[in-house]
Amino acid sequence: MRACGTESLISRVGNDLQNFCRYICVPMPPANQISVIIPHFNQPAFLTRCLASLGAQTGDVPPHEVIVVDNGSREVPHDVVAAFPGVRLIQETTPGPGPARNAGVAEATGGILAFIDADCLADPGWLARIAGHFVANPDHGILGGDVYIAREDPDRATLLEAYESVYAYRMREYIAKQGFTGTGNLGVRADVMAAVGPFGGKEIAEDRDWGQRGTAQGHATHYVADMIVYHPARRTMAELQAKWDRHTAHDFERMAAQGGLWRLRWLIRTGAVAVSPVPEILRIARSGRISGLRERGLAFWGLLRIRAYRARIMARLVFARNAHALSGAWNRD
Repeated sequence: MRACGTESLISRVGNDLQNFCRYICVPMPPANQISVIIPHFNQPAFLTRCLASLGAQTGDVPPHEVIVVDNGSREVPHDVVAAFPGVRLIQETTPGPGPARNAGVAEATGGILAFIDADCLADPGWLARIAGHFVANPDHGILGGDVYIAREDPDRATLLEAYESVYAYRMREYIAKQGFTGTGNLGVRADVMAAVGPFGGKEIAEDRDWGQRGTAQGHATHYVADMIVYHPARRTMAELQAKWDRHTAHDFERMAAQGGLWRLRWLIRTGAVAVSPVPEILRIARSGRISGLRERGLAFWGLLRIRAYRARIMARLVFARNAHALSGAWNRD
């Protein structure tokens, strides 16, 4: 099992500002210069930790530049960014992580674009893995890495930490089965980014849309297991339910647009979700991301609760057909 405590990881990567400045200023060959792009919305404490983790990268592969894109926060993180010499702060008023990332892409000058979310921590070897893979595989244009849950207490997982350790951020499966990876851990050559085009807005699942557009153009996403970022688990079940509100609404709208017997297909999918926890017992028992009976029991209880919730909202949608009310807005109260 690979688990990470938030505070222990921060302690490991440190907050060495002089080291960060040294990294920013070291020149690299233009084709291998990495521009890191971070969308931000009302998460200044997480952003501080994210930037610290970028300042502690190993493997002699520094970021060429780091661009933070604030997306309408109550308080723009000028002070946070100012504490990290060389980091740039820009603003994007169109709500959504897609538009925020697009603004960062427009400002980036590196030949490689690395995307990470403000609430994530980069593993110390994150940039080295991205650069190394691109150098070794010049025909690869898009990379997706793994995402682990950053635990508050490494020795005692909460219910949501146990559940999300197994069921959140399954990037290997997304890449293999659906042709996309999450944009919180994404590496892209700048020319491929330009060819695929910008990320979509908040009305769609922009990571899936962008990755599948790239796949359709012949730019496959390649999974890199040791290209790792750490993401905190959601703090409450309501936050996890809000995530599924958005994803379910996007799936519903996509299926409805296909026409035909889409309502029947949706009802069949709803029934499948309702009974799906039973065969998942084996996955939980075998998972290497959690350990012990307690954590596996917590993961299964979390699975039961969230699958029941998903089935309820799916059933409501097929009759009310009010997906827009569920899709909401990215990180908006």
